[in-house]
Amino acid sequence: MLNVAGYATVRGSMKKEDVAHVNVKSLSEMHRIFGLPAPTHPLISLADSATHRLISINMPYSHIRNFYTISYKPGIKGGRVRYGQGYYDVDGGGLLFAAPNQIVGNPVHGEVETCALYTLLIHPDFFLNYPLAKKIKQYGFFSYAINETLHLSEKEQATIVAIFKNIEEELSHRIDDVSQDVIVSQVELLLSYANRFYKRQFVTRKVVDNDLVQKLDDLLEEYFDSNKSIRQGVPTVHYLSEKLSVSPSYLSDMLRAHIGQNTQYIIQQKIIEKAKEKLSATTLSVSEVAYALGFGHSQSFNKLFKAKMRMSPLEFRRSFS
Repeated sequence: MLNVAGYATVRGSMKKEDVAHVNVKSLSEMHRIFGLPAPTHPLISLADSATHRLISINMPYSHIRNFYTISYKPGIKGGRVRYGQGYYDVDGGGLLFAAPNQIVGNPVHGEVETCALYTLLIHPDFFLNYPLAKKIKQYGFFSYAINETLHLSEKEQATIVAIFKNIEEELSHRIDDVSQDVIVSQVELLLSYANRFYKRQFVTRKVVDNDLVQKLDDLLEEYFDSNKSIRQGVPTVHYLSEKLSVSPSYLSDMLRAHIGQNTQYIIQQKIIEKAKEKLSATTLSVSEVAYALGFGHSQSFNKLFKAKMRMSPLEFRRSFS
C-alpha cells in the first residue's frame, strides 16, 4: 500500500538480508526527519502540508515506523504518486493508511511530498485504556492495496477534512485532562467514516473488482496447470494477493462483498475442481493427485476433499466406474 507520504509499503516477505531497515521509533524523530517543529504531544501529531512542506531528503531509504499513519490527499488533476519504478494516478481525493511496524520504502531522496494535505501520526500507546486500542486492529484498510487509495467523493472529503481540522484545533490548544478523550473520539469518528467508505467502495467499484475476481481465477488456473503446485505447494492467500497487487485483507474483503466467501475458500474450491478432473480423467493414485495439487501428505488432501464433497477421493473415483 502507499503510506501517508506517498511512499510504498514493502511487504513483510522481503528477505531480511535484502535491506537494512531503519526503525523510526518516535514522532519526534519523524518530525526531525521532515524538518517539522517538535510535536506538541509525544504520542500524536498532525502535519498540515498547507503550512509545512514535508521534505524527505533525510528519510532512510527503507524504514519501519512504530506508529499509525493516516493521511488525506486531495484530488490532483493529472497528479501521480511514485511506487517503486511506477506511478499511480491520484486524480481523486482519498485516504491512505499504514499500521505500526510496516516496512516503508522511500522515493528518490530530495523529493518533496505534495500529495498528502493532512498527515496524522499516532503512537499505539495513545490509545491505551481506550477500546479503540483493540478495535483499530480490526480495520482492513490499514493493510490496503499497494496501488489503491480509499477513494472519496467531494462530500466525503469535506467530512474527513472537518475531522482533521477538529483534531488540529484540539492539538493547537493547551493539553488538559480532557484533550485525550476528545482526540480519541475524533480519531474513532474518522475511522468509522473510513470504514463506511471502505465498504461502500466494494459496491461502487464492481467493474474493477469483477476484473480482479477473474484475474484471481486465471491465476489459480495457471498455478495448477503449470505445475507450480508441485514445486511450491498449495497456493497461499499471501501469494495470490501479492500477484494481484492487493493486500490479503483487501482481497478477502472484496471476495466477501461480491461472492460471500474469502480467498481461502476460493483456493479450496479450485483444489477440489482440479482434484475431480484428475480423479475422473486420469489413472493417478490418490497420493499422486494429492502431490500434484501441492499437498505434502495425502491425508490432508483426503480430509479436505471429504469435507467438501462428503465422500472420499476413492469413493468419488468409483462413482465413475
